[in-house]
Amino acid sequence: MIRRAAAVLLALVAGSLVLPAAAPAALAVPAVSAPTPSASPSPTPTGDPVRLAEYWLKDYGIEEAWKTTKGAGQRIAVIDTGVAHVPELDGAVADGTDFSGVGAPDGRTPVGVKDINHGTLVASVAVGRGTGPDTGMIGVAPEADVLAISTSLGAAASVPITKQIAEAMKWAVDHGATVINLSFTTNTLTWDQSWDDAFQYAFDHDVVVVVAAGNRGSGTKSVGAPATIPGVLTVAGVDPKGVASERSSTQGITIGVAAPSEDLRGVDKDGKVISWDGTSGAAPIVAGIVALVRAAHPDLDANNVINRILVTAKPVTGGGNLTQALYGHGLVDANAAVNATGIASVDENPMGSLKDWVKLYRRAAAPTPTPGQSVAPVEIEPLPAADPPLNGGTPLLPSRDSILYGTVPLIAVTLPGILVVLGVTAAARSIRSARSRTPSK
Repeated sequence: MIRRAAAVLLALVAGSLVLPAAAPAALAVPAVSAPTPSASPSPTPTGDPVRLAEYWLKDYGIEEAWKTTKGAGQRIAVIDTGVAHVPELDGAVADGTDFSGVGAPDGRTPVGVKDINHGTLVASVAVGRGTGPDTGMIGVAPEADVLAISTSLGAAASVPITKQIAEAMKWAVDHGATVINLSFTTNTLTWDQSWDDAFQYAFDHDVVVVVAAGNRGSGTKSVGAPATIPGVLTVAGVDPKGVASERSSTQGITIGVAAPSEDLRGVDKDGKVISWDGTSGAAPIVAGIVALVRAAHPDLDANNVINRILVTAKPVTGGGNLTQALYGHGLVDANAAVNATGIASVDENPMGSLKDWVKLYRRAAAPTPTPGQSVAPVEIEPLPAADPPLNGGTPLLPSRDSILYGTVPLIAVTLPGILVVLGVTAAARSIRSARSRTPSK
């Protein structure tokens, strides 16, 4: 199962890795009523060109949310191609590791060739700390930490990618992640069975898992795993005007919210701020907002954190039935997610239950006894005693019943028959004898 899944090429959803697939059909984006940008002033100076380019900080309520929290105490695991040493991430990386077999033990050496910048770009969007108080790339949760976990997304490796992701998920949980960001897609609805336990391990340990929906520009016509796994918070992409992106997003019933995926900024492995597109960037925007919510509401579990983000999203109207498939609950609103009041609590993950899905669609494994536990034998009631024989004598001699019910009836039927036969025979002889004595004429 793992080898077969490993043969499926994973696509980094930044749009930089194009899968060998048919050209995507045009995305019919319905006319929508998009929220207008926030009119509140930015709490940070706007003279720096990098900060000016980060339009989502103001338009999506992030700067307003910073008045309450900047994500201190939260840890975002970036399971990607590794996080390079760049000034904007100095002091932001709490720990790291490598599961590709070709990266550095601390996850700080980017893996791959074509998409070698991907992990650093994602991390800078989520937790970038700038190059000064008012300069350089700043992330959505600039006081949160990051776990740098390098994998071979989009690159060849001796370890199957499905195994890398499963082990990376568990490592992230064990090293204190409160949020996990996955900015990739497999372009398939299903996933390797090893991911069942890995993702459930995260859910059982109260971790929010944020996943990119994928991009049509990279051949993703609809959401694929891990965005199809119940319980994850799947993020679609929109353009700077808040309209579903035709090239840098996709559609599907598992989408939770939408965030900017076009004209983004990020820091590459060489420390340069570059422009990029894709839901690979939309996902860390939402992952950063999750960190803000968790920092502002430490009493909330993962289910209620996800619920706050969904119910406070700005609805998109006017698109008919396709609207939810493109935007989910709407455009994410960081300020409302952090500061809204009166939100009812939930007992279950509003994005679904992986555990229930597994019970329904996976074949249940036979229970195995605990080591050292003996299995009690099954007791069966003894059969009833056999009836005693009717006659204790030898079977070669006739019994009373055989004479009474066998021999006597046989004699009664047979003897008259014999007498009748004898009488008929004697009569026949008399007739022949009389004929023989009559003279011929």
